[in-house]
Amino acid sequence: MTNLSNMERAEVLTAALPHIRHYTGKIVVVKYGGNAMVNEQLKQQVMEDIVLLWLIGVRVVLVHGGGPEINQLMDRLGKKPEFVDGLRVTDRETMDIVQMVLAGKVNKTLVNLLEMKGGRAIGLSGMDGRLLQCHVKDPRLGYVGEIEKIHIKPVTDLLENGYIPVVSTVGCDKSGNAYNINGDTAAAYIAGALAAERLIMMTDIAGVLRDKNDPSTLIPRISLEELPGLYDSGIISGGMIPKVECCATALSRGVRNVVIMDGRVPHSILMELLTDEGAGTMVSH
Repeated sequence: MTNLSNMERAEVLTAALPHIRHYTGKIVVVKYGGNAMVNEQLKQQVMEDIVLLWLIGVRVVLVHGGGPEINQLMDRLGKKPEFVDGLRVTDRETMDIVQMVLAGKVNKTLVNLLEMKGGRAIGLSGMDGRLLQCHVKDPRLGYVGEIEKIHIKPVTDLLENGYIPVVSTVGCDKSGNAYNINGDTAAAYIAGALAAERLIMMTDIAGVLRDKNDPSTLIPRISLEELPGLYDSGIISGGMIPKVECCATALSRGVRNVVIMDGRVPHSILMELLTDEGAGTMVSH
């Protein structure tokens, strides 16, 4: 807003008022990772957006991944990443790396950034309070977890005390073994357990496109009833399939609506929540 006059800035804020009124006191879960996390300038802007929402009374929960950082540490240790159907093969040594990176470095870096921007944040992993209780998803994948139960109280306790919970997607089983959990799936389950007003899934494309090579073909809204036809026509394909499946999971578990958006666009969260046009593709009932 640096090029706007004071009058134009006031008009922008006034236009956002109905949206602020709608979301104040509501829970919004943000799934954050990928390219938006790697780019330092974008990371700063995402944290600013979250703190701004928190300051106007939106109860924000940040769920994060950290795949690129895991790959970097594995490379430094001479360990080659392996994937099956888009999921990281996680042996015990890789699980130690995942836990160090997600529950340690990435989580605490994000908490510190939110605090530096003026927010109050506390970091959790899915192991804290058995937040994400899971079992083995597929023996071929090793320590990759399938969520079987959510114990959401650690998150609600933080929200009720005015904090921004920052959750890394490391879970555990009943025996205390740590598991790597898909970030989108974890965010869908957490948002469902919170009956969130909205789940925002930040990715590296604009949303669901009718032509995957043409960003101008963005589909702004999709209902659950339309999904089978979009699968059959091939519009939803490849890496977008698990994203949309997580949207359906979140909606089935009580989330009001889900948005898939391009996390590489500056202030995309604010554009989605505080403007009439929004950003990305909204999936709803």
